[in-house]
Amino acid sequence: MHVIPYDQHYLSAMASLFYATVHTINRRDYTPEQLQAWANGTPDLNAWHASFVANHTLLALHDDTLVGFGDMQPDGYLNRLYVHHAYQGQGIATALCDALESASPHHVISVHASVTAKAFFEHRGYCVLQEQQVQRGGITLTNFRMAKRRGQAQGK
Repeated sequence: MHVIPYDQHYLSAMASLFYATVHTINRRDYTPEQLQAWANGTPDLNAWHASFVANHTLLALHDDTLVGFGDMQPDGYLNRLYVHHAYQGQGIATALCDALESASPHHVISVHASVTAKAFFEHRGYCVLQEQQVQRGGITLTNFRMAKRRGQAQGK
């Protein structure tokens, strides 16, 4: 596996990976209706591309296959982090997070973590600031506003 900067060539694969990951990995914590509201399979690829270009976006590749991606906004907000459902537990999310966090000039990194991802971020030293209910297409989903100070020990 290697990590590369965003390449628009992978944009459709990123959208497919996002949809499949949400509907496979997150189904243990969210209802089918919530999953569909979160990832309906038709993202605005132009808006995604603009966001990926504006943010620090990294792709994880196995050979030439996209296995994960993540992006961080200029203000230190970790916007997206998704790993292909068939490649979970192989350190891909950790590698992406390590690279995104280390590239950020901010002392505090924040994320809105899903119920499913909460434990991953806690293990990385993020603390829950607030549980929140967010609306997507009129459907309510629970997530957690979390943050950590850079240099904070993992596993605390």
